Amino acid sequence: MTKEFIYNFIKQHKLAVISTLSIDNKPEAALVGFAISKDLEIVFDTVKTSRKYPNLLQNPAVAVVIGWDNETTVQFEGIATELTGPEAGNYKEIYFEVYPDGRERAKTWPHIVHFKISPKWIRYSNFNDPMVVEEMSFSG
Repeated sequence: MTKEFIYNFIKQHKLAVISTLSIDNKPEAALVGFAISKDLEIVFDTVKTSRKYPNLLQNPAVAVVIGWDNETTVQFEGIATELTGPEAGNYKEIYFEVYPDGRERAKTWPHIVHFKISPKWIRYSNFNDPMVVEEMSFSG
């Protein structure tokens, strides 16, 4: 399994389930639209009034599930960072390529923010014949 293989699998999808922990350490999950960078960083937007926003600020560790058709998924664990400063523009462009309407949301929706999730651990699972389950870890 290579980064390119994982990138190509993830790139086929536009929706993922992201799991965060509340301030009370209770799990919360949400469906998000996302894009993926060549470095396997997930980019998504949310609003500050969502449940996930304060969760991400207090504990940036997240779990994400991408794909579920035909018993093939990627489980993705990583660290979420709110995008600010000069680097934000590059990541937003990756997101806007998948969601061109996101550009208008960024200008008009109150309290909208963008995040990137840097990968720490990824598992690709395909339970079809031949079954394939492989993991990769990332340092840093």
